[in-house]
Amino acid sequence: MNRRRWLIALAVLVVVTAASYAILTYVVRRERTVADAVAIYGGAARARLKPFFARAHVAYPPRRIAFLIFKKERRLVVWARDDKSGWRFIRDYAVLAASGRSGPKQRQGDYQVPEGLYRIALLNPSSSYHLSMLVDYPNAFDRAQAQRDHRTNLGGDIFIHGKNVSIGCVAVGDPAIEELFTLAADSGIARMKIILAPNDLRIASPPVEQTTPLWILRLWQSIAAALHEFPIELESNSAVGVIGRTKVPSAKMAP
Repeated sequence: MNRRRWLIALAVLVVVTAASYAILTYVVRRERTVADAVAIYGGAARARLKPFFARAHVAYPPRRIAFLIFKKERRLVVWARDDKSGWRFIRDYAVLAASGRSGPKQRQGDYQVPEGLYRIALLNPSSSYHLSMLVDYPNAFDRAQAQRDHRTNLGGDIFIHGKNVSIGCVAVGDPAIEELFTLAADSGIARMKIILAPNDLRIASPPVEQTTPLWILRLWQSIAAALHEFPIELESNSAVGVIGRTKVPSAKMAP
């Protein structure tokens, strides 16, 4: 009888151990979801964000969000609006790392941060760079221009992410990406737009060279037109301050 009880107890122990291992393995291997990330970081991120929204008189979460990213100035500016307001400046962040120079991304391996009008394609809660948001490069414009230029292999996987290192992406540090990620999750990525510019075209001309192609000048003009929806005067309480605007050169200046 004792032997039988011992065998039953052993069998139960094996089953419980196996079940525990299976549960632990599932928990460890299961990829973190957006909801998981927001549960971890969202509370503190919202607490940091909401005073900025209150100051701007925009309800949180907002109905629309715009990220203006200026490569030369290494600055990411957040604007938002709700049903009762137009676009309002919320706050800005320093871009801690971004490779390349002025000019749009054109191919895999050119280390360029894209330039143009983009969307957020998805939120990545399991990024190697803490958290990240995928920019929808290449977009329709990028693909159409590449086809006209007979360019292939345009690259991709362009993210706004945490940490302070980057090749072709935009690194803003961990606290900043926690806020931006939470803001995007709370409002919904369908309500967001991204403007990636060579520099703040509201206040300075782009770096035109004799070899700058006509299509890039036209791209910069479209970016400048999109930026004018966000008056720089309303950003006067940021670190950059108010600076007079200059015009983007006409496409006729291209060689």
